[in-house]
Amino acid sequence: MPGFEWESWVGTSVALTVALVVVAAVLALLALVAALVRGRAVWVRDFARRVRNAVVVTALVVAVWVSFSVSEPATQEWWPAIARLFLIATIGTGSWLLAASVSFGFERLMAREEELLVGPEARRRRTQLLVLHRLVLATIAVLALGAVLFTFPQMRAVGTSILASAGIASIIAGLAAQSILGNLIAGVQVAFTDAIRVGDVVVVEGEWGRIGEINLSYVVVYIWDERRLVVPCSYFTTNPIETWTRTSDKILGTVYFDLDWRVPMDELRTEFERIVTSSSSWDGRSLSALVTDAQGGFVTVRLVMSAKDSDDQWNIRCEVREKMMAWLQREHPEALPRTRVDVVDGPSDKD
Repeated sequence: MPGFEWESWVGTSVALTVALVVVAAVLALLALVAALVRGRAVWVRDFARRVRNAVVVTALVVAVWVSFSVSEPATQEWWPAIARLFLIATIGTGSWLLAASVSFGFERLMAREEELLVGPEARRRRTQLLVLHRLVLATIAVLALGAVLFTFPQMRAVGTSILASAGIASIIAGLAAQSILGNLIAGVQVAFTDAIRVGDVVVVEGEWGRIGEINLSYVVVYIWDERRLVVPCSYFTTNPIETWTRTSDKILGTVYFDLDWRVPMDELRTEFERIVTSSSSWDGRSLSALVTDAQGGFVTVRLVMSAKDSDDQWNIRCEVREKMMAWLQREHPEALPRTRVDVVDGPSDKD
């Protein structure tokens, strides 16, 4: 076009229009490809939906940056500062796109593992994948921060230190000692030593609950009454904890009764077996009723029953406790605990 110059505001408008048209065409082409292959690969549709916003924003930032760099704005005195902002924006949006892609991959992998594995092995793999996911996202964030710092000449030394990580790691280790860095290391250790896993039933600080979240620095225990107990990862590497699902979800439940010496054990055992065998929470593995102690005017009867997991164990314990209590009250009240006092007449005042 005669008289047309790119280094003008008209050239900027044309360059910007061309760039936006190219971006729209590329995005439309990608959407078409995704639509064609999603019939054979459903994950393509999910992946396209997951990264769509990040792709659009990244493409727009790059398109505007390129169109400005070849036209009038590139000749202005303020362009170097604006160009640096575009570079930082590109790094940020590119990191967003990479993080979204990585998150999608880990979520797909975890979903596949849940379909193939069950029980403790499934919880172990899920825990490791969750921690790896967070580590990768943290690494992407650190690398993005280092890349942004590299755009400033005065900060390149800091950026190099972050990317190399050795220098800053030694500084953090010296300053934070076992608080910050120790917790991060403990988080990785917890995940890969298989000490606890997401979904495990545990007793921590006297509270019964399930491991709900394992993060890089803390663990969230979901207490049975819907409270949340947040515990630093280092706690699980330095303190003993009680876990009910270490190797299997199967568990034994116990109920104790302090009863009178006159309790008819044969009838009690028969009634206990009837209650347990008719319960839907019993898994059929074992049950027993034994006198485990006899002192202080009482006998201690221990009732043991098995269940497939902790939820059924809790239910069957409550069921047995309630029904046995009602049976004793109704059929054998003489077996209920009581305190005996032997009153002996002393010498009369007349004597």
